[in-house]
Amino acid sequence: MSTPPAFRHAPSDELAALCKAGGDPLRLNVLRVLASDSFGVLELAQIFAMRQSGMSHHLKVLAQAGLLATRREGNAIFYRRALAPSEQSGGALHAALLDEVDALELPAAVQARIAEVQAQRAAAARDFFARTLEKFRAQQDLIAGLAQYGDSLQSLLDALHFPASASALEVGPGDGAFLPELARRFARVSALDSSPAMLELARQRCAAEGLANVELKLADALRDAQAPADCVVLNMVLHHFAEPAQAMRQLARLVNPGGSLLLTELCSHDQAWARDACGDLWLGFDQDELARWAENAGLTPGESLYLGLRNGFQIQVRHFARPLRPTVPPQEFECSFDTAARPPQPPVITGTDR
Repeated sequence: MSTPPAFRHAPSDELAALCKAGGDPLRLNVLRVLASDSFGVLELAQIFAMRQSGMSHHLKVLAQAGLLATRREGNAIFYRRALAPSEQSGGALHAALLDEVDALELPAAVQARIAEVQAQRAAAARDFFARTLEKFRAQQDLIAGLAQYGDSLQSLLDALHFPASASALEVGPGDGAFLPELARRFARVSALDSSPAMLELARQRCAAEGLANVELKLADALRDAQAPADCVVLNMVLHHFAEPAQAMRQLARLVNPGGSLLLTELCSHDQAWARDACGDLWLGFDQDELARWAENAGLTPGESLYLGLRNGFQIQVRHFARPLRPTVPPQEFECSFDTAARPPQPPVITGTDR
């Protein structure tokens, strides 16, 4: 009995899958929605006002065509657009399809429901902090408190050699633990928080330590007009934003030309309990992903430190510079979450190394 020949995919198969995926108006609009953010299937079903089963079918077709990449966040899977494979069959068609999709104007109803989803994400974060104010420090220490990365952040800050007249802005200062360090290094310091409860904790710290050059503001850094600063600082804040990629773009505008954005964040992890225990909307971020968002915002990646923690988490302390002259952001692309495909990562600094 002869063995049947092994089936091989012809190059036309990839082209056919792309044509099939792009042959439905709804799927084209899904790709447009995923241009600058990632969403779960339930969120996409809400955005397009359809059943989850129907949305799952469309996502499967797009994924089979290689147009979508996925990332698991606990028990949920988030979808984003995939990078066009430039050296593979169908790569040119893939890239051309996304270029055409980006020229589409989303229906007003879809845009309104996207805003609803983002508002729901933001409300979940605010509600968490309102409910857990008394446990704030304990909850933070479950993962990564300032004591675990503060020295490294200060070293990176000092290495930038800001002039004595420079200004700083901290977004989401929490209980204000890092404000004394900023007050010692900058002539003027502003701190923005959208949570009155958190801002009151920061106010108490500033009063106790006599930080006369610190101004506290109850404000939304992404929506309320703010004066730019020479150094913008975000410590364990980005994973609480509903749209982290968009947040990076808006926060970059708060950095003066020649200034810096300092970001302390968790690396990607799979410990889903952090959502309930610490109010995290995102389970950390891939290192390349943050660099891509920064570059698309007109920032240049600089020095980075990576700290390994005994509880299994890893912290990334990142520096992004804003050039004196504007640069043209590179073409957006989707990063791969296949760790085998990542470039070599900086060495992990353990607790005993710090």
